[in-house]
Amino acid sequence: MLLFLCVFAASAALTLLVVRSGRKHFRFSADHDLSGPQKFHARPVPRVGGIGIVGGLALGTALLWWLRGDAVGQYAALLLLCGVPAFGAGLAEDLTKRVSAAWRLVATALAALLAVLLLDASITRTDLWGLDWVASFTAGAAFLAVFAVAGIANAVNIIDGFNGLASMCVMMMLLAITYVANQVGDSTIALLGLAGAGAVLGFFVWNYPAGLIFLGDGGAYFLGFYLSELSILLLHRNPQVSPLFPLLMAIYPVFETLFSMYRRRVVRGRAMGIPDGVHLHSLIYRRLLRWAVGNRDAAALTRRNSMTAPYLWLLCMLAVAPSVLFWDDSRVLGSFILLFGLSYTVLYGMIVRFKAPRWLVLRR
Repeated sequence: MLLFLCVFAASAALTLLVVRSGRKHFRFSADHDLSGPQKFHARPVPRVGGIGIVGGLALGTALLWWLRGDAVGQYAALLLLCGVPAFGAGLAEDLTKRVSAAWRLVATALAALLAVLLLDASITRTDLWGLDWVASFTAGAAFLAVFAVAGIANAVNIIDGFNGLASMCVMMMLLAITYVANQVGDSTIALLGLAGAGAVLGFFVWNYPAGLIFLGDGGAYFLGFYLSELSILLLHRNPQVSPLFPLLMAIYPVFETLFSMYRRRVVRGRAMGIPDGVHLHSLIYRRLLRWAVGNRDAAALTRRNSMTAPYLWLLCMLAVAPSVLFWDDSRVLGSFILLFGLSYTVLYGMIVRFKAPRWLVLRR
């Protein structure tokens, strides 16, 4: 608990410092473009929230080194070091607006490769037909790890569209990892998961509901890296944990990404990487929160923004909860993965056709 509180305090203080010093770096750090298909904020806001999160984790790493000795401290430091390319490329995009999505993914893949080399963070089992054969080879296991980390990082970035959405979802997943790590007696992964949750919470208190600062690409890509690496390391160090546990735990951002790729390429005939405004969270904002339609003042837009995330928190929790309850049973976890995919698709179709369940719709 001391680790959690210290990391939380450090992350919250650094994030507040970034917010309060906004006038000095606003022209570099703020998101001035309010017209894009995925822009839902009312005014320019700094998008460098990853600085506080990474700073908080750096303090947590030092604290772990002091409290738990060289072995745990070095492990935490190596993990943080491996994440530098993912965070650096994202932060460069936040400040310059000139780093393409392709280069950010390359940097995240490099971060994952470093984790393979320095922490042996490979995916050696999947419980999925065909992929276990790939994972049986050293190069195949490394490739699966790099692919998974880059994919999760991109998925977290995709759901980072509203105040508190991505950060709360990631925090729930990190706490799920902490719980399962405690169940199998892996104190190192449990501590790293707890430290990550504390760092995210320190950002969250300034991001939700007022939206004083955003994660930005640096924060989103780093959190995706950190979350996926802890999942891989948990599986690698503890064979009793089902490899489908992290997949179900993170199925909301993963399925959102896959569904978006399908929708863009197959349904609309467009390039998969072109942003659009018809993600599930975008539709909830535009079609369910009808009480705010037509009101364009900043206070109303901020309130409407903040009311969107709880819908998706619930959706995320519907995957995280069973993953925690059945973390060692691949059959049950696989069933819940299929159920989530079916439920997501049905819900998306209902909202697109303006047939959302009445209990989901907020009215004046």
